[in-house]
Amino acid sequence: MTAPPPPSTAGSEPAQGHLKHGVLGTGSIVFMVVAAAAPLTILAGIAPLAILIGGIGAPVAYLFAGATLAVFAVAFTRMTKHVGSAGAFYAYIAKGLGRTWGLAAALLALVSYNAIQIGVYGLLAVQTQATLADLFGLTVPWPVIALVAIALVFLVGWTGIDVGAKVLGVLLVLETGILLLLAFAVVFRGGASGLDAASFTPDAVFTPGMGAALAFAFAAFIGFESTALYRSEARDPERTVPRATYVAIVGMAVTYAFIVWAVVQAFGSDQAQAAAGGDLAGMFFTAITTYVGPWASTLMSLLIISSVYASQLAFHNAINRYAFALAEDGVLPGWFGTTHPRFGSPYRAGIVQSVVAAVVVLGFAVAGADPYTRLLLWVNTPGAVGIFVLMLLTALAAVAYFLRRNRAASTPTTVAAGVTSTVLLAVALYVTLDNVELITASSAAVNAVLVGIVPLTLLVGVALARWLRRSRPAVYARIGEGRDDGAAEVPAGASPVGAA
Repeated sequence: MTAPPPPSTAGSEPAQGHLKHGVLGTGSIVFMVVAAAAPLTILAGIAPLAILIGGIGAPVAYLFAGATLAVFAVAFTRMTKHVGSAGAFYAYIAKGLGRTWGLAAALLALVSYNAIQIGVYGLLAVQTQATLADLFGLTVPWPVIALVAIALVFLVGWTGIDVGAKVLGVLLVLETGILLLLAFAVVFRGGASGLDAASFTPDAVFTPGMGAALAFAFAAFIGFESTALYRSEARDPERTVPRATYVAIVGMAVTYAFIVWAVVQAFGSDQAQAAAGGDLAGMFFTAITTYVGPWASTLMSLLIISSVYASQLAFHNAINRYAFALAEDGVLPGWFGTTHPRFGSPYRAGIVQSVVAAVVVLGFAVAGADPYTRLLLWVNTPGAVGIFVLMLLTALAAVAYFLRRNRAASTPTTVAAGVTSTVLLAVALYVTLDNVELITASSAAVNAVLVGIVPLTLLVGVALARWLRRSRPAVYARIGEGRDDGAAEVPAGASPVGAA
């Protein structure tokens, strides 16, 4: 991310802006993090591929992913009261693994979330373009749609987190409602040939394709971890953030599994995989047309657009708060941390993020690149891999924090959860990398470049941290600390955190 020339003190003084405190409850935070996952888009667009590759056991993949992330959340949320920064992964990793890895994680978070958010503008453009053509006979160039979407996301983000939460709440209720309408219609009508539990049998679960299905399932939860980004704006963050995290994970896991199982039943357990292969893009639309009616299929097409928009707004908010946290710690120029005098939003960070998104979109448009296979898949891939790496580092950080830096706050359950989630997330990362060609639909050389962005970003972050340690020790000392609002305290007996 780039910014206009900063004042001479930029990078050495923390930001002076303040986010709105106490405006978000558990429900508002859940709306934002679940909206970031774009449930309707994930299920209608990606679940058929999980069924095609993993078979009818795909619902179990979502349950397994949810269970893994719930274990991770035990250690993750346990650290919440000890982290004062709004930097989420960045702050947690700095507390547990030290400031150097914390800054490396911050840089990776900025790159990853920007990659996901910007890449998805390609998906939003394609879906909106197709819907406008099908329903209204309008032909609109995809770059125009993407640029309008960038402007609309920025405007809502500008007006403040409380307004954004309300917008996301409405959109999330609508997209979840259409999915549950489909699922319950299938259940009430008994599916294609009676309801069964074949999806949950060992024969369905332990198939060669389930590894790839797991990769898609884990990707469906991306965004849940951003609950911690809103601690500065949450009411009673020590309670609200953990509660929102668990509600988001469990809610998504159960909902995803139930709806994917219902769609399998819509075609029959013996025919669902073939149905997915016959019409990947239209599987959910065929099911809702059959069991609810054509009007519901049309509504689903419209709600997919709002689903992706909601995801974009949620990620825009998350990116801005990472930038705000870095400015608050003095790593980025304080200009980034200036909040709007009326709305309390980190609007300057939002301006930069929106400009970067517009430049990338225009670059792909000028190059004549396909908005789906290039802008979406290529740009999203390093983002998704980067977030997996961040979760893995956060799990390691939780173990290190409670064993080395704050044993007074440690419990056997917390440490066990950290160790277990580290192992499970390492497996998830391996499975994702092993099946990356299914995500990118590209050659091994292209995949190596896309995945290689992640370790390269970490190396740049480590180098930057080492330079700050030598040249700007005051800035280095603030990494991961945030502004002291009294939200995070270190218990008596704890060793200093964030060292090294």
